[in-house]
Amino acid sequence: MKISVFERQIGQIPILEVVLDSERYTPLPLIIFYHGWQTSKELVLTQARKLAQHRIRVILPDAMFHGERKMPVSTIPSATFWTSIQFNFIEFDSLIDYYHKKRLIADNLIGVGGYSMGGITASGLLVEHPEITAAACIMGTPAPVAYSQLIFKSANKHGRPIPSDLKQTLTWLEHFDLSLHPDRLNQRPFLLWHGTEDYKIPYQDVQEFYLKVQKKLIGSQTHLLTGQDKGHLVTPETMDTITDFFTTSLLT
Repeated sequence: MKISVFERQIGQIPILEVVLDSERYTPLPLIIFYHGWQTSKELVLTQARKLAQHRIRVILPDAMFHGERKMPVSTIPSATFWTSIQFNFIEFDSLIDYYHKKRLIADNLIGVGGYSMGGITASGLLVEHPEITAAACIMGTPAPVAYSQLIFKSANKHGRPIPSDLKQTLTWLEHFDLSLHPDRLNQRPFLLWHGTEDYKIPYQDVQEFYLKVQKKLIGSQTHLLTGQDKGHLVTPETMDTITDFFTTSLLT
């Protein structure tokens, strides 16, 4: 089966659309998959192709300040990072509306996923978008407020103090923090994968979130897969696991 990759521009958002060539004009389940910090949409193409093989349309956007939209990173620690995520949230509706208007989303089946920064995005979208069917947070965190505090602490430790006004301007994070609004899961399929030796985004906050929701009805379809002794890296085996999760959640 031939998989085609189309370059598109939706408003100001450059994307790649990955789909079986024979299904290009067919309504299919839709997944928006977000890349990580300082990478680009092209670096999640392997994941997208694995998903597209199962008759799923996959959209890969470049986050603001990344890929085709690359710009210099602010010298203020984490400022560009959080702004990139904020724009992912702002632009989500534009991507969904485009494919709704084209009548290319089958049965309103919508998935979101991502690696690292993209996983933080996917988790946050669950808070504000009940129309999302399933989500996957890979090497990210559903607790961005706690993660921002960790970044601030590390920056101060290394002599890079955070302006107090930055902390105030990041209060929006609370609205997209799934750990603060676990009821928004609402029994939707949610996959977490994280390595125990991840040096960028700690495993602990992800594990704590999972332990908090797993025994509740809201988290009955939340799954944590632990990469024992694994770091901040996705393997082909993990990509296959993500693919199996979405095909089960969206196609059965």
